Amino acid sequence: MSQTEQCAAFRHMREGTERDWAIIGEEFGRFAKGLPDRLLDHLRLLHGDFGGFPVDRLTHSLQTATLAYRDGQDEEYVVCALLHDIGDTLGSYNHADVAAVLLEPFVSAENHWMIKHHGIFQGYYFFHHMGMDGNQRDKYRDMPELFKRTAHFCEKYDAAAFDPDAQTLPLAFFEPMVRRVFAEPKRSLYKAVFEKNG
Repeated sequence: MSQTEQCAAFRHMREGTERDWAIIGEEFGRFAKGLPDRLLDHLRLLHGDFGGFPVDRLTHSLQTATLAYRDGQDEEYVVCALLHDIGDTLGSYNHADVAAVLLEPFVSAENHWMIKHHGIFQGYYFFHHMGMDGNQRDKYRDMPELFKRTAHFCEKYDAAAFDPDAQTLPLAFFEPMVRRVFAEPKRSLYKAVFEKNG
């Protein structure tokens, strides 16, 4: 903490004053603006992490986004494709949930659902090799639009993005898109605070 930085004075939240929360709100606004940088830094942690795959996890993420971009998907969808596996480092057992939580305030409900469930849908291609049920995605067939959207994402972009020889766009190409998608939340418990201090 710098000497010029102001901090709230309370020891328990019930003691907080309007001034305390104004200070916190201002700091929240400044910190929130750095979210795209933190996401991009975290994505870079996937570089060199192969996990047995033919390409490292960063290359897989970039290839997924490249395929979606070249197929004409909109910017929000492309950013979802880029970040769909960002949870691999911290969510070894629920990586799709981690990515979905990060994206949720900034993307459509359909894109959020697609990323949250892509782990089950991608299992269609390999779960049977691991003694698991590859048809777990079938429990979502009563949601035909979401099912179709997520199956398409996995078939065309996610499952197809393991080619060491593919011409893949660099992270720098996608950075402006990440910044635009994460510029302001569409829905969040703290949206009003962002709008006041963002």
